[in-house]
Amino acid sequence: MTGTTPELGLIEGRFGRLWREDERAHVVATLASAGYAFYHYGPKADRALRREWRRPHDAADTALLRRLSAQVRDAGMRFGLALTPVGASHPWDADTRADLARRVADLDAIGIDDLVILFDDLRGDMPDLAARQAEIVNACAAQSRATRVYTCPTYYSDDPVLDIVFGRRADDYLADLGRLLDPAVRVYWTGEEVCAKAIGPAHLARVTATLGRPVCLWDNWPVNDGARMSRFLHLRAFTGRDARNARHLSGHAINPAIQPHLTCIPALTLPLVYRQGDDYAYGAAFASTARRLLGSELGAMLHEDVAALQDVGLERLGARADRLRARYGAIDHPAAREIVRWLDGDDLMTDDEVQTQ
Repeated sequence: MTGTTPELGLIEGRFGRLWREDERAHVVATLASAGYAFYHYGPKADRALRREWRRPHDAADTALLRRLSAQVRDAGMRFGLALTPVGASHPWDADTRADLARRVADLDAIGIDDLVILFDDLRGDMPDLAARQAEIVNACAAQSRATRVYTCPTYYSDDPVLDIVFGRRADDYLADLGRLLDPAVRVYWTGEEVCAKAIGPAHLARVTATLGRPVCLWDNWPVNDGARMSRFLHLRAFTGRDARNARHLSGHAINPAIQPHLTCIPALTLPLVYRQGDDYAYGAAFASTARRLLGSELGAMLHEDVAALQDVGLERLGARADRLRARYGAIDHPAAREIVRWLDGDDLMTDDEVQTQ
């Protein structure tokens, strides 16, 4: 069975180092060539979109985002900016309304098709949370020139870890949010877990019924941010995603890894999940995509080493790390250099880095 492919996209919503402009341009061009339809920019390290959201981007960053908008649109994709208005819901007062209206106008001026308002990874044990968040999103939607508006709830998964970290969710949080949001607003959702091993139609059918709208998947693969996941390279093709999910989705967006060129390997297997349906084989998808993107030699090397790079973890590689460093250090390719950088520990993260972004 083959399925209909939902609109595919990338939500750059991870923690960790910001990509360079040339790295992001490579990702945009590669994903556009594979049929991806939207690119939402909202890395946690961009403080003017998160911790310091009330201040505008400086002139240099504004110019960079305008160039990114042009690149994405010229590639045939929709461009969106993702704002996390930390502390806006309590208090949701006149000053906050004015600050938010000003920042939405700033983002409009950069050039956006989509406005994304994020509440992920914020405290949730506050009164009337769903009502306040819906009011914020609806106000932003009314003020923006964007033709689509997305939001990500504080509780964006069934995963109980969110209740442990951010406070226990209200029993009707998701239903209330869906009822109060403008029907046109699209809602991001990660699945049964924050980093879901599998996402199936039965789960999505329940969530869409609760929200009163299809969801846009925020798929936390191949993201590898944080102190634990940054010890591993996430390289393998997508698994556990059912092509029949398409009927419940307004879109399917991936959250990328810290390594931009390596991100493109699993990213280009996602369209195959939907296009091939029951004929999809993740091992073959990885092997063919790696060779296509990296060339036959480097692609074959990566196929041989994927278990060591993805499953063992940097600290446990031991002497193999030196052999891998010599092996990939001899290859003049950006993806090989990303592997060497990771082996050198340059992309490892700490808990403190996550907590301060």
